[in-house]
Amino acid sequence: MLALRSLLLFALLAFPTKLLRRGPLVAAQDATEDEEAIDDPVVEDEDDEAEVEEDESTDLTEEKEDEEDLSSGEPKASPNADTTILFVKGEDFPANDIVKFLVGFTNKGTEDFTIDSLDASFRYPQDYQFYIQNFTALTLNTIVPPQRQATFEYSFIPAEPMGGRPFGLVINLNYKDVNGNSFQDAVFNQTVTIIEKEDFLDGETIFMYLFLGGLSLLVIVGLHQLLESRKRKRPAQKVEMGTSNQNDVDMSWIPAETLSQIMQSRRDKASPRRSPRKRAQRRSAGSDE
Repeated sequence: MLALRSLLLFALLAFPTKLLRRGPLVAAQDATEDEEAIDDPVVEDEDDEAEVEEDESTDLTEEKEDEEDLSSGEPKASPNADTTILFVKGEDFPANDIVKFLVGFTNKGTEDFTIDSLDASFRYPQDYQFYIQNFTALTLNTIVPPQRQATFEYSFIPAEPMGGRPFGLVINLNYKDVNGNSFQDAVFNQTVTIIEKEDFLDGETIFMYLFLGGLSLLVIVGLHQLLESRKRKRPAQKVEMGTSNQNDVDMSWIPAETLSQIMQSRRDKASPRRSPRKRAQRRSAGSDE
């Protein structure tokens, strides 16, 4: 009995101390849980505030973009239309030569579109607001029904001094819907290089051919004059004709007396023995007869 009482007394004395020891621990755990509960709403509030700020910033940027679009006044392309472009001779742009292209328009909407005009221009490549060469706008006034397509042809000629340099080429298609809303689609908006046209008969080539022709003519004239001067310096060679071909002459039609006189005169001229005096005497005697 004494042992049981002493055990109960010991248990009573030890139990309150355990409660006291557990109490602060439990209170501490409760305090940490409360602090976490307090901290979590603060973090969530901060996330909510960040999301609200992001939404406000996106809304402000969108509003600014809309205000810029309205302030610029430049019409945009319609989402219910598609455009394509095809250069007939490829994407080569020779100076002082015709550049031709085709623009295709597709109406994907449920209402008609009226194609107003098609224009093209060359811009400064560093700043597209500066025009270098502006071409005449092609007036179309064509109605494209829903789910239909249309093709338009346009051509222009780049200026000759622009050859060999890059420029910004802008091709715009202007159209509107049935409500009168205007749209503009930049069909082509890129930097291109104007190539120099190769002319086979340009001014320089013609001048070169004329110079070579004149030079060759001067050379020919000089050679001809040189040959003529050499021929004049050479003495002329005397050519003596013999009497070997006299037998080939037909003298049958000449009378015999005349023929004998001719032969005799030739003999007298050919004979070196007879002196001029005898010839003179003979001529005088013949005259007396």
